[in-house]
Amino acid sequence: MRRVFLVFIATFVCAAVTDGNVPIVVETGDAKRNVMKLCSDASEQLRNGDVASAKRNINEALRIDPKLWPALYVRAEIFAREGKYELAIQDCNEALRQNRNFIDVALLRANINVALRKYAEASKEFNSLIALRPPTVILARALSERAWFQATCPEASFRNGQQAVKDAKAACSIVAWKDEDMIDTLAAACAETGDFDSAMHYAQQALAIKDISPRVAKRIHGHIALFQQHKPIRS
Repeated sequence: MRRVFLVFIATFVCAAVTDGNVPIVVETGDAKRNVMKLCSDASEQLRNGDVASAKRNINEALRIDPKLWPALYVRAEIFAREGKYELAIQDCNEALRQNRNFIDVALLRANINVALRKYAEASKEFNSLIALRPPTVILARALSERAWFQATCPEASFRNGQQAVKDAKAACSIVAWKDEDMIDTLAAACAETGDFDSAMHYAQQALAIKDISPRVAKRIHGHIALFQQHKPIRS
């Protein structure tokens, strides 16, 4: 898969679990807060690359509450990281059955379908999510993920460089050009159109984002190496 999925980090403000600026409300009592802390810890550990600790925490959360949809989402991320895509899809489906408005998990499912080379299903899901016009932060994610798919898909019939540039610029604008992944996606979209000068420009802009992680910087440097050879990115 192209990169680590955007990770859901559960934090508590009264009875809300927050994803970015979008509140995801979950009923909480002491027991629920404890199990949701396990989810939050697992998500943070996964984001930092500690898959073993993330698995321990999320397995404990699901032992306590086997149907907790935020936990199912995090476990789906873990399965996806491990290449266990069918298991990840099952958890995504169950999380969406319980909360059909949980757009992050639908984005995860779309990206898993890309990894499974089920491009038609992925394309349909990206398009459906964007048509819903979700809250701005999530809309930016959806636009950027569709842009990456349309810029880098190995199957030419699903690529659309011009639309990818449009989507990626819209996503970057929504987040005020402060997200290195989204700017990197714009670079990939420019490369797909053959505009390698712009691709280089945006890749360098992505690298200049404050506090960029070494892992992301390494990935972007790899993209720059392709652009210098006038080669687009293929997932």
